[in-house]
Amino acid sequence: MTFFAVHRDERPATAAELAPLAFAGYAHFTAMQVRGGRVRGLDLHLDRLRGASQELFGQAPSDDRVRAALRAALAQSPADVSLTATVYSPAGEFTVAGPDAVPELLVRTGPPSSGPAGPLALAVVEHERVLPRIKHVGEVAKTYHLREAVAQGFDDAAFVDRRGRLSEGTIWNLAFWDGAAVVWPAAGMLAGTTMNIVRRRLDRLGVPQVSKEVTPADVPALAGAVVMNSWTPGIAVRRIGAADLPEAPEFVELLHRAYAAEPLTAP
Repeated sequence: MTFFAVHRDERPATAAELAPLAFAGYAHFTAMQVRGGRVRGLDLHLDRLRGASQELFGQAPSDDRVRAALRAALAQSPADVSLTATVYSPAGEFTVAGPDAVPELLVRTGPPSSGPAGPLALAVVEHERVLPRIKHVGEVAKTYHLREAVAQGFDDAAFVDRRGRLSEGTIWNLAFWDGAAVVWPAAGMLAGTTMNIVRRRLDRLGVPQVSKEVTPADVPALAGAVVMNSWTPGIAVRRIGAADLPEAPEFVELLHRAYAAEPLTAP
């Protein structure tokens, strides 16, 4: 990938600053699609960075500081980009950081993306992420299970927890359609910003939504399924494990319409 900008705290990052981070794994991030220099759900991205920083580091960069860092990187980039904002501690990992280790920001921009075309077939893999509510780095299992799934003839993987509940995909949230309501799986997972944008917009549209446990055995009775992440509010899923699913274009269109109703905001 060609990177348009790599900034550390509002200025271009040097090789000396980036070298230690190439080997670090204690950090968290948020990812977004920027269009025309603006982004949907900025408040959700700020909430994510603030909450995860407090949990991992005991302190968080201010929203103003984060927004300034985003603006600085976007000023050196095209109007339409993919953007990742990572928060890390200068103390690194495998250490106990004191209050003087103030979290720092790394912002990277690159070519925009809208995800694969789909529909996708997902292998079912038993896996539970550590701290699933945090979008943290260094998760080797995601790439491992993706590659294993592709080697088995699937496009990607969906995770089930130790209780057999579907939770999320490798880099995706899952959403299902029962013919009348959007069904969000009840299990430990990362609540994605796109997922939360869609949820609040569906509320405003008056679309029924439920959160309940979904197992692979429940899949044949469903009327549709999608994956979603920062790339897209919905890519159709045609199969989960051995169970086929209808592509449900009306469901996919509904999710895209809900997402498009969220206004774009400049950092």
